[in-house]
Amino acid sequence: MAGRLKVTQTKSKVSEKQYQRDTLRSLGLKRIGDVVVRPDDAQNRGYVNTVAHLVKVEEID
Repeated sequence: MAGRLKVTQTKSKVSEKQYQRDTLRSLGLKRIGDVVVRPDDAQNRGYVNTVAHLVKVEEID
C-alpha cells in the first residue's frame, strides 16, 4: 500500500454514533464537502472503513 487517499465527506454526521463522529474528526473532516488527502496505510484504511457510508474515497498517486 503506497500512495495517498483522497477522502471527501459526502453525508452529515448528525445522526451518527459518537465513535463515527470522532473518526471523521480524526480524519480531519468537519463538514459536508470537506476533502483531505491522507497517506494510504492501515490506520487510515480502518478510519475510512468505519465511516464508509459517510465518505467517498479515491486513490491518488
